[in-house]
Amino acid sequence: MTMNKTKRQINSILFHIGACALGFLMIYPLLWLVVSSFKSNRTMFTNTYSLVVEEPAILENYMSGFEGIAGIPFSRFMLNSVIVTVIGTVGAVFTSLLAAYAFSRIKFKGSGFWFSCVMITMMIPAQVMVVPQYIILKKLSLIDTYFAMIVPWFFGGAFFIFLLVQFFKGIPRELDEAAYIDGCSKLQILFYILVPVVKPAIINAAIFAFYWIWQDFFQPLIFMSTTSKFTIPLALNMFTDPTTYNNYGGLFAMSVVSLLPVLIFFIIFQRYLVDGIAMDGIKG
Repeated sequence: MTMNKTKRQINSILFHIGACALGFLMIYPLLWLVVSSFKSNRTMFTNTYSLVVEEPAILENYMSGFEGIAGIPFSRFMLNSVIVTVIGTVGAVFTSLLAAYAFSRIKFKGSGFWFSCVMITMMIPAQVMVVPQYIILKKLSLIDTYFAMIVPWFFGGAFFIFLLVQFFKGIPRELDEAAYIDGCSKLQILFYILVPVVKPAIINAAIFAFYWIWQDFFQPLIFMSTTSKFTIPLALNMFTDPTTYNNYGGLFAMSVVSLLPVLIFFIIFQRYLVDGIAMDGIKG
């Protein structure tokens, strides 16, 4: 009995040591980024993998980072990202919600075919979609405006539609029928009956949309040309220039700052993410 207890204790210790080692490997890139934002440009790459700050330059790095690029403060780039991300997230989730409701609860001719077409778009690379988007936005004179980065998200997303459809299918149709008998319209059924039930799925979609739009580099690169309208990913790219001085300290410092909104957003809504996964598991 004592040997079995000792063996379980040893296994538990080994398990926790392995878990801590694996956890450190996973969080090391983030720790390296934060520590590098404290190092001076002169010593930053003398011992690249070290997490020890040999020559602190915290104030210099963050001040130079917030000063921005080409006379434009970094706060301007953050404001651009906030505007594009918030409006784009709302548009993507709202239109995906309407599409998912139509595919899952409303009977219309060819619904299965059109849903299959939407799902097929998940296999199309985003880089391919940018070409027709650019042509359309160019004809609408929206290139180099905030609308160029926001409007494409207002046509929903195949992943969000698929996610919401699966949740809608798990809700009994008797709820719709009872509400319809009480005189509710289809939109009233959606917003007053179904939305409260699938709120975790909506929050899940919002988390993914927020993250994808916030870190999107490719679309703003193609659609924008005015520096003052750049989002954070484009602004961070300007901290390095092969022909001039590379401000790695400012780059890493602002990279840390740019992560904060994503972390805060995730921490606030993480319980909905867990609830959504739990609901999906129970339904399955």
